[in-house]
Amino acid sequence: MARYIGPVCRQCRREGMKLFLKGARCFSEKCAIEKRNFPPGQHGKDRKPKIVGYGLQLREKQKAKRFYGVGEIQFRNLFEKAVRQKGVTGENLLSMLERRLDNIVHKIGFGTSRAMARQFVRHGHIAVNGHKVDIPSYILRPNDVVEVREKSKQNSAIQGAIEATAHLPAPNWIEVDRENLKARVLSQPKREDLVQIKLEEQLIVELYSK
Repeated sequence: MARYIGPVCRQCRREGMKLFLKGARCFSEKCAIEKRNFPPGQHGKDRKPKIVGYGLQLREKQKAKRFYGVGEIQFRNLFEKAVRQKGVTGENLLSMLERRLDNIVHKIGFGTSRAMARQFVRHGHIAVNGHKVDIPSYILRPNDVVEVREKSKQNSAIQGAIEATAHLPAPNWIEVDRENLKARVLSQPKREDLVQIKLEEQLIVELYSK
């Protein structure tokens, strides 16, 4: 599977907004958007294209993919699952993205960024309902319990992430026990609870429905 390994700040600049890909740096004056809020490249500063129609739909899809760190094939598969579910397709898609294990580990403060949370999951530091799960794309359901495994609770990187995110509130659809490094999914997130950035999911639905 293709994986982007370049400078992540370029992705924020390409979308013209913060995608919060670098944890604490995104909230500081070092954030690329604060210093160079124009597309990357030699002519990025001078180029001001008018984006309409397909371009708008494509940008929304790319924005969502980059924000959640999901590849094209994974994203397309999630969309097809969202179509088969009852309810609004766009909201179903966002709900599944929000309930990915790597995203929830980040949301509850066990990783300062989704990339860090994804690495913790892949390295086997996270358990779901008492069983080790090392698949970042694992989708959690209501009443699932996520926790740092006992042997990983003293991991310096995890401890550092927990200290760095101590001031951040947890989503209201997740109950967090920071003392025991554990959290429980209370319910599926509602639309108003979804996504930290401005995203028009209907444009993504329109793009894939052509």
